[in-house]
Amino acid sequence: MTSDDSARPGGPLSRSIETCAALTPEQTEAVLDLLATAARGDGQQAVSEQGRLQIRGGAREGVAHLLLTVADQLVGYAQLEDTDPVEAPAAELVVHPAHRGHGHGRALGSALLAASGKRLRVWAHGGHAAARHLAQVLGLTLFRELRQMRRPLAGLDLPEPALPEGVTVRTFVPGQDDAAWLAVNAAAFAHHPEQGSLTQRDLDDRKAEPWFDPEGFFLAFRGDELVGFHWTKVHAEEQLGEVYVLGVAPGAQGTGLGKALTSIGLRHLAAQALPTAMLYVDADNKAAVSVYERMGFTTYETDLMYRTET
Repeated sequence: MTSDDSARPGGPLSRSIETCAALTPEQTEAVLDLLATAARGDGQQAVSEQGRLQIRGGAREGVAHLLLTVADQLVGYAQLEDTDPVEAPAAELVVHPAHRGHGHGRALGSALLAASGKRLRVWAHGGHAAARHLAQVLGLTLFRELRQMRRPLAGLDLPEPALPEGVTVRTFVPGQDDAAWLAVNAAAFAHHPEQGSLTQRDLDDRKAEPWFDPEGFFLAFRGDELVGFHWTKVHAEEQLGEVYVLGVAPGAQGTGLGKALTSIGLRHLAAQALPTAMLYVDADNKAAVSVYERMGFTTYETDLMYRTET
């Protein structure tokens, strides 16, 4: 959520909001251009990776796109995803930096509230003051804090990975390992709807991205059973390595496998001469935060999620 709705003088604006189940190629290009412009100005993306993937490729069940235009120019975008059977629909939104201060963020937020039946969760990536103000204006309260943590990879000094007895590690084979990975990912992240609900289409989207490298996707097996994984990611432009997804099957948790897989992935990233590694972790997952802090990670920035009281 990126916006600035402070009052400014001026007459009424010719503003309209269109809701689409799928974007045309022209709309897709315009939205991606808007996101790129906002990211350059804000220093970070206003829409998550999953949200950006859902902009392309046609209609997706439960996903809606809201396009805010002024005089036929796209100046605001919001995405609403209603796929969680329990939680309220989740949204992200952005307003073009040159068009902030005119109430466009509030208009998009109000449209999202109406579309969700006033049952809404909204991400504010980076937790900027303007986004916090907009959340307050919309009557939303803080619900979740997601930390981005980083550590240097130069001079990486981690103990040799100690795998549990009987566990071996190899890299991901596209096509061959898809179903097993999806099943373990769902089990490992049953408490985490955004990650645990990934489908074959979501996996295929990521495999089609330029950054995808199966050599950085590590799978842990006990015999023929997949029991854990560490999927790393390289942000080439930023020269940043990421602990993209780290998961351990419920039956293998508490064995030290997660720590061993983390070390394996970090060593892989360090071997590519990347200066820094990053990861995301929920602030209330104190056990995981503590583990990562002991591995040299510190908080770099914070994403906040707000929601309606109902």
